[in-house]
Amino acid sequence: MNIRNVMKYCQSARLGILFKSIIQHYNHDKYWKRRSIVVNPHNRTSILMKLYYLWYIKRCDAFNNCSFGTNLNSGAVFSSSPILPHGPNGIIVGHDLIFEGSVTIFQQVTIMHGGGKIGNNVMFGAGAKVLPGISIGNNVKVGANCVVIEDIPDNATVVLPRPRIIVH
Repeated sequence: MNIRNVMKYCQSARLGILFKSIIQHYNHDKYWKRRSIVVNPHNRTSILMKLYYLWYIKRCDAFNNCSFGTNLNSGAVFSSSPILPHGPNGIIVGHDLIFEGSVTIFQQVTIMHGGGKIGNNVMFGAGAKVLPGISIGNNVKVGANCVVIEDIPDNATVVLPRPRIIVH
């Protein structure tokens, strides 16, 4: 494969991403970059740009029916864009949480406020619930429909029927 074919492929891939974001009314990277600007009170972006970004975020939310049952509070700090494999369907995130790294959140997950910290490379299965003030370590997997009632150490997996910690 020569360099011209590689360049054509890269341009067509970018064009495909652009068309997909137009059709779906949602561009994941653009959405989360703009959200981080809007919710950060220390960001020096002009108020008009912040209002435009807020309009974009709300338009995406409305088109994708995120207004019903979804609440990603503005006080939640994400160090990187979360991975939402099934979209933001029914995800509720408290207002004073700190997400220290990449996180994968499936549908119907509730992470309550209370000053908790979520580590790097954490995955929440569908329907998982995290009670207030809980801290979760790095490389943790929370199984589907688990209710997390205590802090989780690094490299652990939390599963049902009775929630318990399994250390690798």
